[in-house]
Amino acid sequence: MQFERRNPLDGTVASSAQAMQAADIPAITAKAAAAFPAWAALGPNARRAVLMKAASALEARADAFVEAMMGEIGATKGWALFNLGLAASMVREAAALTTQIAGEVIPSDKPGCLAMALREPVGTILGIAPWNAPIILGVRAIAVPLACANAVILKASEQCPRTHALIIEAFAEAGFPEGVVQVVTNAPADASAVVGALIDAPQVKRINFTGSTAVGKIIATRAAGHLKPCLLELGGKAPLIVLEDADLDEAVKAAAFGAFMNQGQICMSTERIIVVEAVAAEFAKRFKAKVETLAVGDPREGKTPLGAVVDAKTVAHCQSLVQDALDHGATLLAGGDTTHNVLMPAHVVDGVTQDMKLFRDESFGPVVGVIHARDEAHAIELANDSEYGLSAAVFTRDTARGLRVARQIHSGICHVNGPTVHDEAQMPFGGVGASGYGRFGGKAGIDSFTELRWITMETQPGHFPI
Repeated sequence: MQFERRNPLDGTVASSAQAMQAADIPAITAKAAAAFPAWAALGPNARRAVLMKAASALEARADAFVEAMMGEIGATKGWALFNLGLAASMVREAAALTTQIAGEVIPSDKPGCLAMALREPVGTILGIAPWNAPIILGVRAIAVPLACANAVILKASEQCPRTHALIIEAFAEAGFPEGVVQVVTNAPADASAVVGALIDAPQVKRINFTGSTAVGKIIATRAAGHLKPCLLELGGKAPLIVLEDADLDEAVKAAAFGAFMNQGQICMSTERIIVVEAVAAEFAKRFKAKVETLAVGDPREGKTPLGAVVDAKTVAHCQSLVQDALDHGATLLAGGDTTHNVLMPAHVVDGVTQDMKLFRDESFGPVVGVIHARDEAHAIELANDSEYGLSAAVFTRDTARGLRVARQIHSGICHVNGPTVHDEAQMPFGGVGASGYGRFGGKAGIDSFTELRWITMETQPGHFPI
């Protein structure tokens, strides 16, 4: 049985994929468990070689990835190629980690005892990836787990099954043993049952999930019933602070990029621009001028920086946040009518306050609120007035001041004089609070996808009290 994903722009069929059911999951997880020992027995350089081939195989599918992302989620060609470039980098970084999965010898108080801490693979890891940055996040869900000698199952998003299937095709071509890398696709109506069956499967030892906070809580609760660890990268409401000594032109560029790259559909997207009152009017003037240059259009034509959002529900949600802010006294600096159901212009709302939904609720669309702060201390207070804590940014010409402010913001990531949207394969990526827990990326990923074991070896006769 197949299910269809339709293009959000015109409703045509973008892709079709197998509509797996919960009943299909036991065979998939059993296959992964059976394949795991042989993959885990391979040396680090053998695993590295296969991962390097996977990176090249991904890049060779560039045209197919662009076509799939344009059709399934309305992405621009630029966003698709950026996804592919960073994803290939992530695979190569994972390959480089295979020889860094190290342990240590720990001094023991027991005479003749050699005590070691060793990192070993977990077994089968379930990665659940979203649609918004589908190649990056699909690859991130499986690359470091594979480097750590685990088997993986990628649960594809119902909104981009072809894009996620292309990842698995590339990895299969690279030469992973049969069953080490698998993909699960399902119709939207079956998502809950399929994910539940995957989490419940005894062969699945750990779960990583990137997506909404609401769904992350459900997954964590289900996994907790089996005492299975989770790595959760969830929603965000990223603040960008502009202090009175900031380079406003740089702040404007970073804010526009952070708020509207991929139509604001990034977990790190700038959702709150917090500007110290002394420069608020001048910032608003320059920011409005910048945003008015960001045209929106059909991504298939490739003529505009902004493309489609993923569905009409996103537009309705964003419009409701904007309207609520306007009803409570905010001002619309930029925006306008949605000329097509998913082609939404960039919206900027000035004068947002803490009693407005736009201050607290994640928009995950092309909408950003500008909030006025009295001074630095008030700006930090506003930035921290959120359940989320993924990414943040602060702009100031005084870098020592910027670092001091960054240390006071409650977030997993903070950039001084840079945008909230910034990702690199080797960096520890993750949030706090409602943005989740655990870290992807680099050596932090090794901690997430291995078991740390204490092993001892006695080298002389023992002496015991009984």
